[in-house]
Amino acid sequence: MGWVLFFDGDCAFCSAGVRRAMRFDRRGNLKFSPLQGKLAAAKGFTQYADKSGGTMVLMREADGKVFLRSDAVLELTRALGGVWRIFTVAKFIPRFLRDAAYHWVATHRYWFSKKGDFCVLRDPEMEKRIIE
Repeated sequence: MGWVLFFDGDCAFCSAGVRRAMRFDRRGNLKFSPLQGKLAAAKGFTQYADKSGGTMVLMREADGKVFLRSDAVLELTRALGGVWRIFTVAKFIPRFLRDAAYHWVATHRYWFSKKGDFCVLRDPEMEKRIIE
């Protein structure tokens, strides 16, 4: 089974998260697509790149199911497998609390990217897994 992770391609914090997800995805289950890209536009996901509090979108390829906000993070841990599955216990936290925490991070993601080294240059391995 595969997943496509749609992310804010204009956000250095989000791009750094994609690089981390790629590094942890040892089985190669994930593909990545910017929310500003053609695939996101075709799926109607471009609205989720809103600078005031956007969200990543995770789509499971097997059935086309779409996950947003904290549900996307939980499904991402499932997609990564291995030790990452331990974080699926967070599903027992009420969604409104998980989504509130997600929204706070999403709202402040541009501030976070000013705090660290979030180089947005892609490496060749990343290029192979990006879907425009």
